[in-house]
Amino acid sequence: MRSHQVLHLLRAFESRNVTAIGLGAAAPIVWQRAQGVHVWDADGKKYLDLTAAFGVAAAGHANPRVVKAGQRQMAQLLHAMGDVHPHARKAELARELSRITFERWGGSKSKGQRPRAKAVRLSGKTIFCNSGFEAVEAALKTAILATGKPGVIAFTGAYHGLGYGALNTTHRDLFRAPFQRQLGGFAHFVPFPADHSFSVHRQREDARLDSIEQAIRRLFRQHAVGAILVEPVQGRAGLRVPPPSFLPRLRHLCDEHEALLVLDEIYTGFGRTGHWFACEHSRTIPDLICLGKALTGGFPLSACVGNAEIMDAAWPQSRGEAIHTSTFLGHPVGCAMALAQITEIREKRLVQKSARLGKFLLKSLSILHPPSPLLCSARGLGLMAGLELRFTDGSAATAPALKLIKTMLRHGLILLPEGEHSNVISFTPPLTITESHLEQTVRHLEKALQ
Repeated sequence: MRSHQVLHLLRAFESRNVTAIGLGAAAPIVWQRAQGVHVWDADGKKYLDLTAAFGVAAAGHANPRVVKAGQRQMAQLLHAMGDVHPHARKAELARELSRITFERWGGSKSKGQRPRAKAVRLSGKTIFCNSGFEAVEAALKTAILATGKPGVIAFTGAYHGLGYGALNTTHRDLFRAPFQRQLGGFAHFVPFPADHSFSVHRQREDARLDSIEQAIRRLFRQHAVGAILVEPVQGRAGLRVPPPSFLPRLRHLCDEHEALLVLDEIYTGFGRTGHWFACEHSRTIPDLICLGKALTGGFPLSACVGNAEIMDAAWPQSRGEAIHTSTFLGHPVGCAMALAQITEIREKRLVQKSARLGKFLLKSLSILHPPSPLLCSARGLGLMAGLELRFTDGSAATAPALKLIKTMLRHGLILLPEGEHSNVISFTPPLTITESHLEQTVRHLEKALQ
């Protein structure tokens, strides 16, 4: 089926709020197949994917090891009974997630965390979910069960998904406003400390963090707050990177007020930022970590992984009826693919590759100079980078950014806009991308900017 035929069917039969077709939007390409770092559309055109399909294809599209694992599992056991009759892959993945998170972190001292009276062996326990927002909602449930306090502190610019629980903590009005009257209102927002202003008169980092800390302390005094929920790097808000001391401060505040530190690493996890998890840049150990996207490389599976002591204290022993479950909980195909994906990331040293290529990409983007009246600024960690476009008067250069993305698409490169004003071009390619691919991308960008 050709692209125009697919788009015609979608226009006729899909909710018009999903795929942007016409009405001033750039015509989307219709994906036919994908392999490694490339995508082919329904008309046979080849593209270089700089998005990894929202960060999912960390080990490359259709990674052979991951695909074979899914195929073997489908042939053996396509579906099981999530919380009733288990299967082996779910148990193996739960063990592996404990190993690469809390067990691996157990030997390091978390910045900002109070010293322990004696060494404690950490381990993790998992609640499996389907989509990223469900992992966030599992964490929100864990927080109130563990602390008895319903309040959650989140941050301006936060994106934690659009399910009704997670939507309380997602900040952008575009997503919240239509449904505000049905939301619980348990979230309290404070500023996210990412100052990527083009002004030379930047507020001092310590003063900004002090101000945010005081705002958080006020909320702890005024409300029954059981958790702080934060993205170590804000993706949808425009690849916003906070100062290194930010997460350790939050860790200290949670310890002080007996609240849980919940990290949403759905986007940043599995090597995206040059560490297995972004919290490792500041050696901050969370109480709960939410995982998704790159977990399986392409199957809908997510996870809320928590410190085992906290999870056991929060959740009662199942007596045959779980109070948080779903039909497809811990799907066997997703679990098999996740185990293969983690092995591939480890054996191909993709975390280290992300760190190395991320530095190269950021340096290359930083020397781009668009013509007046445009300014651009690059930022990021690992292979999670953003190029922000503004006008010389400081306003967001939304139209030029979107035009640039359309131009790149015509030249066979897939990019996405991020940020509230869609003026940040994001780069989250598969971690299997090469330096020559990145050089090619920057050369095209430079020509398009001119």
